[in-house]
Amino acid sequence: MGKLDGKVAIITGGARGQGAAHAQTLLNEGAKVVITDVNSEAGEALASELGENAKFIKHDVSNESDWQNVVNETESTFGSINILVNNAGINYFEPTQEMSEESYRRVININQVSVFLGMKTVFPSMSKTKEGSIINISSVGGLFSQQGAIAYSASKFAVTGMTKAAALDFAKHGIRVNSVHPGTIRTPMLDVPGTEDAIKSLIEKTPLKRLGESEEVSKLVLFLASNDSSFSTGSEFILDGGATASL
Repeated sequence: MGKLDGKVAIITGGARGQGAAHAQTLLNEGAKVVITDVNSEAGEALASELGENAKFIKHDVSNESDWQNVVNETESTFGSINILVNNAGINYFEPTQEMSEESYRRVININQVSVFLGMKTVFPSMSKTKEGSIINISSVGGLFSQQGAIAYSASKFAVTGMTKAAALDFAKHGIRVNSVHPGTIRTPMLDVPGTEDAIKSLIEKTPLKRLGESEEVSKLVLFLASNDSSFSTGSEFILDGGATASL
């Protein structure tokens, strides 16, 4: 018996990195998993590897009609949705005075607007069963900021607040909403030119003096997706090797 037997989950940005780890973990615990991403090649390959209880759907998370398509296809394939992991996101670091409006809005659309659209669009499906868990992947960057991170910080601080607001709106419908705040995790997102010094600085400020692993984040996502966290909603769950302990 798995902790998620009979559950249906959607994981955005699920083709690689943390999203792929979440997909594998939830599926191992009995969930049927829909992976969404703009990276069709990686997404299709992962779904094929995971087997018949996984499905890939190409998905622009900033587009409302794409969200509705994902919900419709998920219900058609697996049934009502029980779990949403809003994992898709980008990081883009540039000083405030140099960042273009286009770059700023792109980060906000993918990291923040997508979370709103996801929560809103899955609500009717989740409310059918009066049982649901929405897990919004924020960041320690949604609790404190750093130089050159105005767009990223704005988006992740917003996710922290949006999680609380949605948790209050959805509570009477049996739907829980929580946010996860990873520190520096070993994923392909770290391979961005120009961020090496910032990453090294974050590691140095981390008491455990190492990067986190995607599988460590997935264990927390599993806890929040399962009934083990049945009395948790509107809360932040930090996974950062102690980085925020002294703030």
